[in-house]
Amino acid sequence: MQTIELTEAWLRGAVSVEANEAGLRPWRLPHHQLDLFFPELVDKAGEAAGVRVAFASDSATVELQVTAADQDRQFDLVIDDEFVSTGTLAAGEERCLFTGLPARMKRVELYLSQQAAVTVKALKIDDGASASPLPNDRPRWVTYGSSITQCVAAESPAQTWPAIVARSKGWDLTCMGYGGQCHLEPMVARVIRDLPADLISMCLGINVMGRGSLNIRTFRSAVIGMVSIIREKHPNTPLFLISPIYCPHRETDENTAGMNLVTMRDEIREAVRVLTSYGDEHLTYVDGLEVFGQAFADKLPDNLHPNAEGYKIMADRMLNQITL
Repeated sequence: MQTIELTEAWLRGAVSVEANEAGLRPWRLPHHQLDLFFPELVDKAGEAAGVRVAFASDSATVELQVTAADQDRQFDLVIDDEFVSTGTLAAGEERCLFTGLPARMKRVELYLSQQAAVTVKALKIDDGASASPLPNDRPRWVTYGSSITQCVAAESPAQTWPAIVARSKGWDLTCMGYGGQCHLEPMVARVIRDLPADLISMCLGINVMGRGSLNIRTFRSAVIGMVSIIREKHPNTPLFLISPIYCPHRETDENTAGMNLVTMRDEIREAVRVLTSYGDEHLTYVDGLEVFGQAFADKLPDNLHPNAEGYKIMADRMLNQITL
């Protein structure tokens, strides 16, 4: 097999890519500005949710080489937007091999683990085969949210709800789902503002509810402020604000800041109403209960996070909610 030395052009779905002695490490924040962000957010931004090594190749075999980690990690093979298989690297392993690919030119995407940091060392393909980075020819979708957008409990990296929706729609995904860290920070809004995007969605509220990080005085203002920052460079980009999905113990019980999910959905809906009344014609409210409501409570094993089947249900129902 021949070794392909990778550059940043081969990686999709990263906000930035750090080149170090070991290889290329994708980040879901600007890696040269990490001190501007809360440490727990930085930790989650270092996990590779939604990031792919993406290329066109006629090779029947591909091998992804990564640095070793102290945990098991999954990597997915997707060909021409169709999920094919999952490879699991045990802790300490560095080579993920996929065989039996069609020996024709095709789109290949190797989804990196959504649960862990990954540093990519190299790509290997068959001798005599060719490979090149995929062109930037698809609508770019940026989606922001919590662990319910990062989807650690999904069956594998390509089977998170954002990944499924992106492939179904033919969109180029950048997933900014950060487990426990979706708190509507202005600095995150600036990151989204500065990214190329043809479509933006934001799932807001559940981490604010869990931490009590905003209250009735500040929550709607934070939603409006985040949208306003993004609109500085994306004035006409379709932007969808998605309220929290069903969570039985948080619907009406108040948190330490006096908020519950019923109130949060009302506040997000009102923020959208006010912003559209001031002329934002490209802003849409999506009710989280329409995406994942009480009928699917049995798919919430911890009464908060969907299981693998639940994330597939979310993807199926989100397809009609988020459109270009």
